[in-house]
Amino acid sequence: MKNLLNKLKQHRYFLLFILLFAYVHSIQIRLWVRGEFSWYILTPEAAVGTLINACFLFFILTFLLKKWQKETEFRLKETFKIFGFSLILYLLFLNLLSFLIAAVFNTVEKNFNSTTLIYSFLSNLMDAFIYGSFFLAYHYYQRNKFNQEKISHYNQALSESKINQLKTQLNPHFLFNNLNVLDQLIEEDKQQASDFLNEFAEIYRYVLTSTDQRVVAVEEEILFAERYFKLMQHKYGEVYQLKIIKTENPKGFIVPLTLQLLLENAIQHNLGTSNNPIIINIKIDDLVTVSNNINEKRNPKTTSGKALRNLKEQYHLLSNKKIEIKRTNELFSVILPIIQTIKND
Repeated sequence: MKNLLNKLKQHRYFLLFILLFAYVHSIQIRLWVRGEFSWYILTPEAAVGTLINACFLFFILTFLLKKWQKETEFRLKETFKIFGFSLILYLLFLNLLSFLIAAVFNTVEKNFNSTTLIYSFLSNLMDAFIYGSFFLAYHYYQRNKFNQEKISHYNQALSESKINQLKTQLNPHFLFNNLNVLDQLIEEDKQQASDFLNEFAEIYRYVLTSTDQRVVAVEEEILFAERYFKLMQHKYGEVYQLKIIKTENPKGFIVPLTLQLLLENAIQHNLGTSNNPIIINIKIDDLVTVSNNINEKRNPKTTSGKALRNLKEQYHLLSNKKIEIKRTNELFSVILPIIQTIKND
C-alpha cells in the first residue's frame, strides 16, 4: 500500500493531466450530444471513471513493457507490439466486465446489441488509443530523463575520479617522500635506486594510460598493485606485506586504480610493526576481496571517505553491482564485483 501511494505521488502531475483532459473531453462530448448547456455537463463522474479505466490500461502497458522490452533503446516495432497487445487486453477486459455487470442486472440484450457494441467498441478503442499514447509518451520521457541522469552521474563520478588520480600524480607530499627515498637509495645502493626508479616510472605510466579508461582488465590492475606495493616497501620495509591469491587466471574488468586505493587506505589507516605487520590479502575468484588485519594508528589522518564513495558510484553505474565493506575488531575487508559486461547508458 505504501509503495502504491509513493507511485501515485511520484506520478501525480501526469495523473492530474489525465483527469483534467478526461474532464474537458467529457464536457465536449456532453455538449455535442445534448446541444445545450446544463449543470450536469460539468459533473466530474465521467472523468473519474475514465481515469480509473486509464489507470488499468497503464497497468497493462507497464506489465508488458517490463516483460517484453529488453532493450534500453527505443524500438518502434517493439513499442507497436506492446501497444497493440495492451489495447486488445484492455478492450477484452472492459467488454467482459460490462457483460458481467449486464448479466447481474439482466440487461444483456439491451447493452449488447449490435449498435451498442459498435458504439462502445469504437468509444473504448479511441479512449485507449489516446490515453495509451499519453502514457507511452510519458513513459519514454521519464526513461530518457532517467538515462540522462545516470549518464550525468557517471560523468560526474568519473570526473571526480580523474581529479583524485591527478591529485595523486601531482601530490607534492607523495612525490617528495618518494624522491627522498630515491635520494637515500642512491647513497646506499645504486642498483636498488635504479629498481626503485623503474618501478616509480611504471606506476605513473599506468596511471596516465588508465585515466581515460572506464575499466581495465583485472590482470592489469593486479600487476599494477604489485608494482605499487613494491614501491611502498622501499619506504616501509616488511611491516606491510601483500599476499595475492588467485584461484585461476582472472577474467573480466575492474575500475582503474581500485586496488591501489585500497592498498593506500590500508597503509594510511594502520600502523605496521615488525612484531605486528599489516598483512594485506587480495583474493581473486568470482569476486575480488581485499582484506587486512587492523592496527589503527593513534593519530590517523582525517579522511572524508570520498574516494570510496566515488568508487562505489562508479561500480554501480557501470554494472549495477555494489561494493561490500565488512569490518570486525580484527579484520577490514572490501569485496569488489568483477565487471563482465558494461552497462550501456
